[in-house]
Amino acid sequence: MAPPPPSGANSAVARDIANVLHPYTDLQAHQQAGPVVISRGKGVRVWDENGKEYIESVAGLWCAALGFDNERLVQAAANQMRKLPFYHAFTAKSHEPMIDLAEMLIQRAPLPMSKVFFANSGSEANDSAIKMVWYLNNALGRPQKKKIIGRLKGYHGITIGSASLTGLPANHRSFDVPLPGFIHTMTPHFYHGALPGESEAEFATRCADELEKLILAEGPDTVAAMWAEPIMGAGGVILPPEGYFPKIKAVLKKYDVLLVADEVICGFWRTGNYWGTQTLNVEPDIITCAKALSSSFLPISAVMVNDRVFQALADESHKIGTFGHGFTYSGHPVPAAVAIETLKIYDEMKIGDHVRAVGPYMQAALQRRFADHELVGEVRGTGLIAAVELVADKAAHKNFDPSAKVGGRLARLCEEHGVIARTVMGDVLCFSPPLVISQQEIDEMLDRVGKALDELTVQLRREQIAVVR
Repeated sequence: MAPPPPSGANSAVARDIANVLHPYTDLQAHQQAGPVVISRGKGVRVWDENGKEYIESVAGLWCAALGFDNERLVQAAANQMRKLPFYHAFTAKSHEPMIDLAEMLIQRAPLPMSKVFFANSGSEANDSAIKMVWYLNNALGRPQKKKIIGRLKGYHGITIGSASLTGLPANHRSFDVPLPGFIHTMTPHFYHGALPGESEAEFATRCADELEKLILAEGPDTVAAMWAEPIMGAGGVILPPEGYFPKIKAVLKKYDVLLVADEVICGFWRTGNYWGTQTLNVEPDIITCAKALSSSFLPISAVMVNDRVFQALADESHKIGTFGHGFTYSGHPVPAAVAIETLKIYDEMKIGDHVRAVGPYMQAALQRRFADHELVGEVRGTGLIAAVELVADKAAHKNFDPSAKVGGRLARLCEEHGVIARTVMGDVLCFSPPLVISQQEIDEMLDRVGKALDELTVQLRREQIAVVR
C-alpha cells in the first residue's frame, strides 16, 4: 500500500491517488508520485493548485486551439443549455445546432462531402468510420472486402477498433489488439526510413510500392480502406515525404480501397490550412475530426462521408430498416453549439492568417535554437505543429536506449521550467501550442524548453550516457 502523500490525506493529490484511474499513466508509479493538479487557465497558460504557471506547449492534448479561456464559448454553452440542454438524433429526430454544424462542416470540407455523422471523441469517430466501411462493403455485396490498413506509428484512438487501427506498441500490448483484419504498412518517415542516397520522392515511391505489395499479399478483394493522418501526431509529428499521398492514393484507387483522412489533430488550421489534407495534398473518401472542432471546450467529433459512401449506407439501411449505429450524445446540442461558435471565431479572427504568420516563425525558431544541439537529431514540422527528436548518435540517427527514459526526463525538466510538454515515442518532444499563441509567447516557451534541454545535457554527461556528435 502506498504511503500517504506529504500534502495531506484530504488534499487534491491524495484524493486523486485514492480514487482516479488515469489514462496513459504508469498506474503503480502514480500511487507514489501523484498528479500535477491544474486549477485554472488563460490564453496559452495554465496554473497548478500551488499557483505555478506553465505555458501549454501542446494545447493540452493537441486540442485547445483557442487557449484555455474564451467567454464566447462559455456563453454559447450556457445559452444552449437554457434553450435545449439535450436531445438526440435517433429515429430521425434533430435539432438546429446539429443541423447548423453539419452544414458548416460540409461548407468547409476540403473536397465535396455529402453527410456528417457526429460522435464524442476522435476514437469514436474513427471507430464509427470503420463500421461504416464494413457496412458499405456489405451493401455492395462484397462481404469479404473488410481488411483495414493503418500505418506503423499511426494513431487513431483507443476503442477496440481504433486501437487496432493504431500502430503504436503501447496501445496494443496486453490489450489483445489489433483484432484480426487490421494490418499495417510502413511509416513514411524519411529521417529514419530512407535508404542511403534515396531522395524523398524515391522514398515516397517505395512507400507506395510497399503498400501495393501488402494489398496484393492480402488479396485486393479483401482490403477495404486505409487510414492516414496528414501529419502523424502521437507517432512523433511525422511529415510524409514529397509526393507521398498522391502516390498512395493511386495505389488505393487501383484496388478500390477507400482512403480515410484522420484530421483529429491536423484539422482546423493546425498546419496553416483549414485541413491537413489541403497542406499534404490528400484526397480522402471519409474525413474524421474532433479536438479543435470545439477547441475542446466540450467533447464532440465528426465523420464526413462523400456521396458514394453515403449512398451505400443509405441503401443498406433501407434494406435493414435502420442504420443501427449511433451514440446517445451524437450531435448533442450543447457541444454542437460550442463547435458552431468555435468555427465562427476561427473565421472572425482569421486564425488561418495568424497561423500562417506565427507558424513559420515557430518552425524557424525551433531550427535556429535546437537543430545543432548535441542531443537533437531532427527538428520537423509545419504550421503550429512540430517535433524535436533527441538522439544518442546524430550521424546514425540513433535514439537513446529506452531504459534511459531521456524523453520523459526532458518533459519533467520542462515542467520545472514552466512548460507542460509532451514526449512521444520515447525521445520526441512535440509542439502543438494553442493557435492563438503570439511570437513573444513562442520565444518565451522555447527559452524555457532550451533551459530544460541544457539541464538534461548536463545530467546525461554527468551520468556518462553516451552522446555521439
